[in-house]
Amino acid sequence: METLEQIKVRIEQAIPGARLEIIPNGSAANQPSLLIDNEHAFAAAKFLRDDSALQLDYAANATGIDWLDQVTKEKVKVKKVVDGAEQEVEETIEKKTPGYLETVYHLYSMALKHGPVILRLRTENRSDKNHLPSLTPIWRGCEFQEREIFDLYGIIFDGHPDLRRILMWDEFKDYPMRKDYVEPDDYEYEPTPHDEVLAKAKLHSSTAASL
Repeated sequence: METLEQIKVRIEQAIPGARLEIIPNGSAANQPSLLIDNEHAFAAAKFLRDDSALQLDYAANATGIDWLDQVTKEKVKVKKVVDGAEQEVEETIEKKTPGYLETVYHLYSMALKHGPVILRLRTENRSDKNHLPSLTPIWRGCEFQEREIFDLYGIIFDGHPDLRRILMWDEFKDYPMRKDYVEPDDYEYEPTPHDEVLAKAKLHSSTAASL
C-alpha cells in the first residue's frame, strides 16, 4: 500500500482546495493519521473508497474524541523601562487553545487486503460549531457508530440518514463521554435504574420526600 504521504499528495491533486495534514502518533503503534478539512472530507472519503490503488471499502471503526481547551505557558523576552532604563526582561504569558471534538475512522480494503488508513475530522469548537459531514453514505458501516458518537459526544453529522440517540434515552441531556461531563445526582427520569444508579435514585427520592 502507498504511504500516507503519497496518499495525501494524490488526494490534494485529485481534489482542488482540499487541506490535509498528517498527524503523527508517538505511541508504540506509530500509526499516523490524515486530518482532512470538513469542506472536502466527503469527496476525499469517496476518493479513498473508489481509487483503484486504494479501494478502502471498509470502515472498521469510528470513534469520538473530546479535546478540552488548553492553556500553555510560554516565556518571552520583552523590553521594559526599569529604573529609568530600557531593559530586556523575561515574562511568562499564557496562551489559550480552544477545544474541539474529533471523529477518527479506521479504513481497510477488503478487496486488496491492506490498511489501516486513519482519517480524522475536527469540529470548529465544542459548543455551537460542532458539525461534521457524515461518512455513512460512503461507508454504511459508520451509521451506528456515528450515531453513538452523536449520542455520547454531541457531534452533529450532517447528511446522516438516521441521526438520533442510540444508547441514552431521548429525553437525556448532555453528552456522557465529554471530559467535563458532570454526572447528575437525580436519576428520576432514567427508564430502568439499576445497581448504583438505582441506589442514587432511591436516595434522591427519600431525600426529596423528607423535605
